[in-house]
Amino acid sequence: MSKGYTPPVTGYFHLSAYIQASDQQSMSTSNQQGQRFSSRWGFLLSALGVAIGTGNIWRFPRIVAQNGSDDGAGAFLIIWVLFLFIWSIPLIIGEYALGMYNRKGVVGTILQSAGERFAWMGSFMVFVGAAITFFYSVVLGWCVYYFVHSILHANPISTEAAMQTWEHYQTGAWPLATHGLVMILGSLAIWKGISRIEKINRWLMPTLLIILIIALIKSLTLNGAGHGMSYLFTVDWGQMGDPALWVAALTQNAWDTGAGWGLFITYGAYMQMKFGIVKNAIITAVGNNIISMICALMIFGTCFAIMQTNMGNTHEEILDVMQNSGPASTGLTFIWMPQLFEKILFGKYLTILFFLGLALAGFSSMIAQLEMTTRTFVDGGMRRPVAIIVIVGISYLVGIPSAVNLNVLANQDFVWGLSLMIAGGFCAFAMIRFGTQRIRKEIISRNREDIQPGMLWDIVIKFFVPTASIVLLTWLLITSGGHTYWYDPFEISSIMTCLVQWGIVLSILIFLNRWVVKRTKD
Repeated sequence: MSKGYTPPVTGYFHLSAYIQASDQQSMSTSNQQGQRFSSRWGFLLSALGVAIGTGNIWRFPRIVAQNGSDDGAGAFLIIWVLFLFIWSIPLIIGEYALGMYNRKGVVGTILQSAGERFAWMGSFMVFVGAAITFFYSVVLGWCVYYFVHSILHANPISTEAAMQTWEHYQTGAWPLATHGLVMILGSLAIWKGISRIEKINRWLMPTLLIILIIALIKSLTLNGAGHGMSYLFTVDWGQMGDPALWVAALTQNAWDTGAGWGLFITYGAYMQMKFGIVKNAIITAVGNNIISMICALMIFGTCFAIMQTNMGNTHEEILDVMQNSGPASTGLTFIWMPQLFEKILFGKYLTILFFLGLALAGFSSMIAQLEMTTRTFVDGGMRRPVAIIVIVGISYLVGIPSAVNLNVLANQDFVWGLSLMIAGGFCAFAMIRFGTQRIRKEIISRNREDIQPGMLWDIVIKFFVPTASIVLLTWLLITSGGHTYWYDPFEISSIMTCLVQWGIVLSILIFLNRWVVKRTKD
């Protein structure tokens, strides 16, 4: 058991009474911090909404393609699945447990679990989530625009026509307008707290799943789709020794599941003990990865079937499109997919469903990100309506550079995507300070009907997660010297741009730590 910081409530029976009392708080209370998810089904759908987002549809297929060799992408998938079980699921279990125990947002939870000196780690986790929201809402705005556009207009029949639609959108005021629209919708979704979030996810997530299944079935019936699936699952074992592949797989799994962001700490604060921590962590993470694979099968199957069979592209040309179609995969998702769907029967309707699914997936994740930041501000003493207005206003303003410049968006995606390794390490550190054995025995094991993770969970959190964070980030720093312009902080994907942005944020948060602690404790 960790000899570190000891929270005020100790002992199994004291802890049981503490959590039971918090579980029995009325859902109708005027204090929204005392709200709980009303049912396990509503909680599970909301938790899946955290994990399932545009990262599954917009980001995952592109990352798979970029990290595949000429022979296949199976090596990446193997490592990605491995990290699901030795990174994402263990962290989500711990996040749920600490969130439910402390009944606070991320900063308050890290403060009480790791001690006041380390509250800045929680602040950094919240900032990472907010930084991703700044550009995530921009991408979600694209999805909303293309959903409406696909209803009102025919699919493009050529790359020139597709580019014309994209440039018309990007060169006008549309990015700023759609960015603002989704921020307003997000604020309305979380305005009344977790009760409204639960209601929204009850219809949003089943709708999304139906759309994805329809799209998958259609794509798999295309002549030549098997070529894409064959490439997806072919393993080039020579890739397994490339550390870059491991960094990409870990980062993408953290992106996919939301593990280590603090999002599950936030939802854990509204969770009832009877729902079961471990079962729901496994369902959340595995369900998310299944959705990612559905999206990859859909995208790879469609691209290979149509570009190779109907358009005469070679294997190498197809991969080039999937890997390099514009900053942040704008080309593949928003330029190529409408063209590809145009080549098949009922393609217009499939395009509409595709962008509707993309928008719904993004929205479910964005409201969780907004709720995490909002809960942090509320814990700091700010009234919820004021906190929401402040957060939405800041998010809109800081997101403007990403809305008007794709290179800025690609840079933010790179910088804060990699920072998820740091956030995950901080999250594990808080669990170690609290005591991994204590979390397992006194919180997780309290529900006798839940799966018991055993000492293996302690080992993964105490040794593997911190080690993986340090080793992979160190490797990234050491090898960056061989990259052109690695020292340029203004280069889109240089290591220096990461170090500068991380350094500025961490310095400010460490400087403000005492003030943050005082606000959160008061």
